Amino acid sequence: MGGSVLLVSIGMVLYIWLGKQIEQGVEPSAKGSADYMIILGAKVKAGGVPSLSLKSRLEVAVPYLTKYPHVKVIVSGGQGPDEDQTEASVMQEYLEQNGIKATRIIVEDKSTSTYENLVFSKELLPKDTKKITIVSNDFHLKRAKYLAETLDFEVDVVAAETPKSVEAKLRLRERAALLKTYIVGY
Repeated sequence: MGGSVLLVSIGMVLYIWLGKQIEQGVEPSAKGSADYMIILGAKVKAGGVPSLSLKSRLEVAVPYLTKYPHVKVIVSGGQGPDEDQTEASVMQEYLEQNGIKATRIIVEDKSTSTYENLVFSKELLPKDTKKITIVSNDFHLKRAKYLAETLDFEVDVVAAETPKSVEAKLRLRERAALLKTYIVGY
């Protein structure tokens, strides 16, 4: 009995602590100081329709890129087995349709995870690039920043809201992913 109470207590503390870690992900907020932005991919539905999570990322990226015309953007995301287009191609099309010039968009379309988004995007950046801006949903930014910092990046962020319809599920899943990242390193 005492062992199970201890395990439940540890689980609750861990759950709360991971939640606080996730909340810290939205800082520091980007203010145009990085020359490169990476928009992390998310699910694409049939016909190249961005999922709610991906759409919210794109919706915050467009005004930021409009405000800071010197920033180039990497759209990062491959094609999952249940996707009919790469996430990067859908993001590129959305950005272009919303006034972002194609000359500012760099396409990374091989990645299948957050870590790969960052590793493969790093290969497309000038070698001396240290500072980047990451765009993702608020729940995802702590882990994305942590992974980017392991790749020697200095990171600021543009936080997209998490769609309410999937928020509880994604925040729970992200706690597990963040814990795994802290333990395994990626």
